[in-house]
Amino acid sequence: MKPTLLVLAAGMGSRYGGLKQLDQVGPSGETIMDYSIFDAIRAGFGKVVFVIRKNIETAFKEALGDKFSHKIEVEYVFQELDNVPEGIQLPAERTKPWGTGHAMLVAVDAVNTPFAVINADDFYGYESYQAMADFLKQQNNESFDYCMVGYELQNTLSEFGHVSRGICQTDEKMLLQGITERTKIQKEDGVISFIDEKEQKHPIEATAIASMNLFGFTPSVFAYAQEMFKKFIEKNSQELKAEFYIPSVANEMIHSGKAKMEVLKTPALWFGVTYKEDKEATMKQIQALVDKKVYPAKLW
Repeated sequence: MKPTLLVLAAGMGSRYGGLKQLDQVGPSGETIMDYSIFDAIRAGFGKVVFVIRKNIETAFKEALGDKFSHKIEVEYVFQELDNVPEGIQLPAERTKPWGTGHAMLVAVDAVNTPFAVINADDFYGYESYQAMADFLKQQNNESFDYCMVGYELQNTLSEFGHVSRGICQTDEKMLLQGITERTKIQKEDGVISFIDEKEQKHPIEATAIASMNLFGFTPSVFAYAQEMFKKFIEKNSQELKAEFYIPSVANEMIHSGKAKMEVLKTPALWFGVTYKEDKEATMKQIQALVDKKVYPAKLW
């Protein structure tokens, strides 16, 4: 049973300013998603499901075309603000959906095997997909053994502004004990720090394990996450910025003893495009990998 790749591509890139998922960063016009699908195929994934917004469907499909549909099964699902339980009244002022956990849930009918979740605009590296695929191929659909790929925090920062990261706590067996969401993380004068909700600055270890939203689940996660989302939306339906995150699902399932999550080590390089200024650096990094023959100059 080949695992599925779930690509979260509904975000509009507010800090970036546009559809960064479709930005061309490869030497032959490839997007970061192209490299993700390329790596997933050679790691042994059998299907890719894209979570997008309905209003970007045309542009999204035109950009991707049929480049890889002959190599892997492709399906699209839509994340919209009103994808919530019946009877919930939403504020007219809210325009964005409800976060990564919500995005995962809208794919429930499209995912029928153990699956990995990724961000569309993050480059994770082939080794990460291979480690993920090897883990998922050992699970059945009812298993509550999950995983995630973690990166050193210092290797996930942007030179052009602050970022948000889920900081992981693990035990001696590299089992995840929890994820703490930290916002406004930035390196200044050689020191990495984050700013809390009271606008207080706190230092954070450069080697701390950061979650980059590369999670591995089985379909068993959906029923639990759906119950969590129902409670979340009942409590936060009138909030304009509240979001339901995948790490929140992982945290609760771990702390309740329902599931365990192994943190996988990878030598792969992570990079992404949080800000427009990140694009040039990303293009240089990808070109360097092409020069080293890690990727062909033209993927498809």
